[in-house]
Amino acid sequence: MKKLIACLLGAAVAVSAAAITPKEEIKENPQKAGGVYYAYPGPAEKLTPAPKGFEPFYISHYGRHGSRYLISDRDYRAVIDVLEKADTAGALTPAGSRLLRDLGPVWEEARGRGGELTPLGRRQHHDIASRMYDNYPQAFPDDARVTAASTTVMRCAHSMFAFIEGLKEHNPALNIPRESSQRHMHYLNYHSPEAAPYTRRDSEASHEIRRFTEEMIKPGRIVGEIFSDSLFVRRNVDPADFMTGLYWTAVDLQNMEADLDILNLFTIDELTDLWQIYNFSFFAHNSSYAPAKGLHVANAKNLLRNIVETADSYIASGDRGATLRFGHDGNIIPLTALMQLPGCFTDETNPYRLGDTYANFRVSPMASNLQLVFFRNAKGEILVKALLNERETALPAPTDIYPYYRWTDLRPALAEIAR
Repeated sequence: MKKLIACLLGAAVAVSAAAITPKEEIKENPQKAGGVYYAYPGPAEKLTPAPKGFEPFYISHYGRHGSRYLISDRDYRAVIDVLEKADTAGALTPAGSRLLRDLGPVWEEARGRGGELTPLGRRQHHDIASRMYDNYPQAFPDDARVTAASTTVMRCAHSMFAFIEGLKEHNPALNIPRESSQRHMHYLNYHSPEAAPYTRRDSEASHEIRRFTEEMIKPGRIVGEIFSDSLFVRRNVDPADFMTGLYWTAVDLQNMEADLDILNLFTIDELTDLWQIYNFSFFAHNSSYAPAKGLHVANAKNLLRNIVETADSYIASGDRGATLRFGHDGNIIPLTALMQLPGCFTDETNPYRLGDTYANFRVSPMASNLQLVFFRNAKGEILVKALLNERETALPAPTDIYPYYRWTDLRPALAEIAR
């Protein structure tokens, strides 16, 4: 009966969140077509006050790095080099010439920074931390036990530094040890050998992604808008590669300082089709894609065990503070699926239907984060509330005080999932 109550509650929350479909969201805000490149939207709702007598004392956090540049300088040059070659050959339309000029300042900002955090990425984490302190100042007294660990990737470490800066601006007395080392990689960024075959190029998922990509990419219109010489295109341009390269450049501009928006080069249908490809790709390689037999989701078990065990230590010690963890979309996506958060998992395998319910921009935009906030009363009773991207969400346990859960109900549920 308890499981039924939890499932019904989670379903109700999911239905509420899905009142508008992901495809409709993209039509309203084309930047969401960036999927995991969607810049962090920030909180959009007021938080439910804790029941009378309960006070926050501990926060368990996992955050994806903030906004970043495209993963490699080559991702910018692949588009720009083709445009420059076409310009030399006189093979650009006026729209193509304008695009080449517009991308000059973009390249100047991004050059040599492939994969690194952008200034917006730093601001995102600074501001998330500031809101965390404002919402739960009782968890951060001068003697709070706050720790921070990131993966060994620099954009994650820089996100951690910005987050700590946001906290210490509120309370300079906080002592926050920070670490970015292999010591924490077994739970911050774990990928099992058993799951690896399901992401290889010869895997069933990869074959399905390639088939879906070939069917969904229709580059003829946009290539015709940019290039004026069909012979040049035939000899020098891979239309599908050019379209996807331009898409990645376009959707990542929202994460940069450059004052430029070129999403209007694409129709809404083209953006939606491209988003569906990569929404399916990230889902099939990181989440509850059934042919992977649960192995992608199981990659987050070490992390969930760490969350439970660390919370136990704070509860037992009576300490106040926070555990701050920083990683990647490939970690928060399986974690939220493992924890069965509404909208974060599905058994849908049809790539054409997946985008009707599952959206990577809802689960893991840049700077996405999961916060478990712990509250205690004078009797020592513990309540927990979950925030996904600073929005209250359901957890896989029964409750009659949503969005709050009794730790005595939630802990065994999480421990069983992580087993």
